[in-house]
Amino acid sequence: MTRPVLIRMHAADNVAVVGNDGGLPEGTVVPDGPTLREKLPQAHKVALADIAQGAEVRRYGVVIGRALKPISAGSWVHERLLEMPTARTLSGLPMATVRPPALPPLDGHSFQGYRNADGSVGTRNLLAITTTVQCVAGVLDHALERIRRELLPQYRYVDGVVGLEHSYGCGVAIDAPDAVIPIRTLRHISQNPNFGGEVMVLSLGCEKLQPERLLPPGSMAIGAGLPSQVRLQDERHVGFASMIDSIMSTAEHHLQRLDLRRRETVPASELVVGLQCGGSDAFSGITANPAVGFCSDLLVRAGATVMFSEVTEVRDAVEQLTSRAATPELAQRIIDEMAWYDAYLARGRVDRSANTTPGNKAGGLSNIVEKAMGSIIKSGTAPISGVVSAGERVCTRGLNYAATPASDFICGTLQLAAGMNLHVFTTGRGTPYGLAECPVIKIATRSELARRWHDLMDLDAGPIAEGRASIEDLGWALFRLMLDVASGKRTWAETHGLANSLVLFNPAPVT
Repeated sequence: MTRPVLIRMHAADNVAVVGNDGGLPEGTVVPDGPTLREKLPQAHKVALADIAQGAEVRRYGVVIGRALKPISAGSWVHERLLEMPTARTLSGLPMATVRPPALPPLDGHSFQGYRNADGSVGTRNLLAITTTVQCVAGVLDHALERIRRELLPQYRYVDGVVGLEHSYGCGVAIDAPDAVIPIRTLRHISQNPNFGGEVMVLSLGCEKLQPERLLPPGSMAIGAGLPSQVRLQDERHVGFASMIDSIMSTAEHHLQRLDLRRRETVPASELVVGLQCGGSDAFSGITANPAVGFCSDLLVRAGATVMFSEVTEVRDAVEQLTSRAATPELAQRIIDEMAWYDAYLARGRVDRSANTTPGNKAGGLSNIVEKAMGSIIKSGTAPISGVVSAGERVCTRGLNYAATPASDFICGTLQLAAGMNLHVFTTGRGTPYGLAECPVIKIATRSELARRWHDLMDLDAGPIAEGRASIEDLGWALFRLMLDVASGKRTWAETHGLANSLVLFNPAPVT
């Protein structure tokens, strides 16, 4: 019979997670533990002792709920048996009270990247075509197909062309206070390091988001007086073919410049890494996210810039954030971001509990409190040196909290705007998520998923749960993989051409 594996995260926990592939059958006798009263799926929780009605249920050493009825030792503990705790108030929080011991610098690590004129470094050499409005999306798709087929083969040092297509730009209250978020998001994505400082804009002409409002003065030129903007409503465009020809000729000027770029050795400190989890399960906080957290500390030691995000997925651990802030002022900024998002959700008559998905629950996560405890682990242990508001650019090296929604695609879009040149994405349920603008390294929390999706997952963190590898082993493996991918090694998502659309966070009204 298979040896039962129960994973307990903290000595105070009265539940543990089933680690065995396929789960454990009813009647399984756990050495020094309970006999299972029912069949338990992998990653789901079992009561280690009798839990009285109203008593605390603890995982990660924190209360993830109270029992709605008595739960016997050996029973399955799931969301229908738990009352979720209320959210912690944003007052009386510890402010910059944790001072972890300084870790030694991590020198001597480098990758092959593209240096940009503004000092940033790209991991890819891409032509990006920024759009001002959804109306031009169909024309853009047609032009992209022709650019890939007819032009890209001539420019061997250009990795690809991407269209920054979105659903914004018109029919919106563009002067509303919160409308600044999608506008600055688009502006800063256009300036992502992977685009080499080349800004090409496709507009319609009559939209509310005019190019001059979107991008800084002087940025929409290729040089020698050549315009870098194509406006479809210009009188010079007579028919569809004229529009496409204009896009093609403008793109060719940019491709000629991008093709002159070459990779060069740059220190690992030039990485700007976005951390994210999606399709999470109860293993996320046991295997993949702890390994990412260890790697995050390595990156900080190397002088790199690291971002973790997802407001609702850290809200229940807010005291961990404010206490790790480098200064009381940064701690207050974290509180301000949380308060803004609380109010945003309240306007929609929901709260953070709306985050947890059916897949999260099927993967053993009972509620957002439990999910948050596993999510925040990927931030590692370093002090939080910066806070990035939605749509803004990161400007501080080290560990940054980027305040974004938890939606995979919106979070990824905002991290691109912040300047991310490499993305790390953990998943337990599985997702083919990818970004055309930036390489995405996907990490499976379970070996079963890594085996089944062998050509979609870039790294398997499952051996941690099985005792075949340590968190440190996987953290170092991820660090080395990141340097390889930053140097040009293709991820599975890149190999298959899998890329999600950009999804803007727009809390402003639509007219």
